[in-house]
Amino acid sequence: MIEDIEDTVFDYEKDGAAIYRASFATIRAEADLGGLPADVSQVAVRMIHACGMVDLVKDLAYTAGVVSRARAALRSGAPVLCDARMVASGVTRKRLPADNEVICTLADPAVPELARRMGTTRSAAALELWRDRLDGAVVAVGNAPTALFRLLEIIEEGGAGGAGGAGGAGGAGGAGGAGGAGAPRPAAVIGVPVGFIGAAESKEALAGHPAALDHLVVHGRRGGSAIAAAAINAIASEEE
Repeated sequence: MIEDIEDTVFDYEKDGAAIYRASFATIRAEADLGGLPADVSQVAVRMIHACGMVDLVKDLAYTAGVVSRARAALRSGAPVLCDARMVASGVTRKRLPADNEVICTLADPAVPELARRMGTTRSAAALELWRDRLDGAVVAVGNAPTALFRLLEIIEEGGAGGAGGAGGAGGAGGAGGAGGAGAPRPAAVIGVPVGFIGAAESKEALAGHPAALDHLVVHGRRGGSAIAAAAINAIASEEE
């Protein structure tokens, strides 16, 4: 009975706001955030909140200034391109600064045939429908390593390099980049695909790519849609 809910034998916090505050306080107390820039630390806290693993920080790598550049892109109206519907669904729309479009092309009717013709996964083939939106976009890959690999291939097929920066806990970057002329270049890539086949390798490929794309990754097998969406939510708004 609802009337008996206060007589439960379990003693636990029931106030949602209090749970939220305590969760973030616990993360800050237990995670080693000391070596991170303030804006990256804010993003890391939300990523940890999404997965419950405070040691995620040790696998975090990023280019210098990636959060500020991604945030500026969103404030200018850039779209968020997501590899999976779970990533797109996890983006909190009210946090987006410019009513930004959140796009996932995986369910587009053209994708199955594209995948068949290309001999690849639907997740990778779906990126072909990003080409006219990719320039200046914020990309969030949280599910499919094949999507992250395909993104890099698209850049290599004709991506002009731009300024990058070095930094971070294992972060890497540099000026310039590789690729031919004409291909669009995203403002930033959140690369956190999860899995046992290709996940670690795809993130290594992004972090070490000669195009020096601004990026934030969690190296290794860990990642996932919730972590990718959490990173976007943290970048979108500085409010906790």
